[in-house]
Amino acid sequence: MKDDELVSTIAGHIRQYLAARPQSADTLEGIHQWWINWPTAPESPSVTLAALQQLEQAGVVMRVHVGGRDLWRAAR
Repeated sequence: MKDDELVSTIAGHIRQYLAARPQSADTLEGIHQWWINWPTAPESPSVTLAALQQLEQAGVVMRVHVGGRDLWRAAR
């Protein structure tokens, strides 16, 4: 799978997670581990970050800085 396709696939997983749990918020690491249904071993967290950034640019998610960490959640 090409990188762009992989990022789009991961973005789709994040969209599905938020559609089922719209109040969810988590760190990059939490999203990478818990929100994405990896069919095999997880990809690099950089793929999840790229998907989150793509969704942020599309206005789907937003990044909130809390306690020295970035949390990602559905855009409001």
